[in-house]
Amino acid sequence: MKQLFASPLGRLRLIGFLEGLSFLVLLGIAMPLKYFFGQPSAVRAVGMAHGALFVLYCLLVIGAAVQFSWSWRKTALAFLASIVPFGTFWADMKLFRDDEPVG
Repeated sequence: MKQLFASPLGRLRLIGFLEGLSFLVLLGIAMPLKYFFGQPSAVRAVGMAHGALFVLYCLLVIGAAVQFSWSWRKTALAFLASIVPFGTFWADMKLFRDDEPVG
C-alpha cells in the first residue's frame, strides 16, 4: 500500500480506484435509496465524497499528463474514464500501467 503513495502514478491509480468505487456506490446504492426508499441522506454523503474524489482524480490526471508527457488522446481518455461507470478501472488497466517503472 505504501508504494502506491510513493509515485504520482501510484497516487493516481489509488484515487482512480476510490473514485470509481464511490461512483458505483453512488449509482448502485445511494441513488436507489433516495428514489425508491425516500432516503436522500445517502446521496448527500456519498455524493460529497465522490465529488471530492472526482476533483482530486482530475487534478492527478493533469499532473500525470504533464509529468509523463501524455498525448492529448490519452489524457482525454483518462478524463472520460471518470464519467463512465467502471471507467477508472479500465483506465487503470489500459492507460496508467504503461508509465509504471519496470522492476
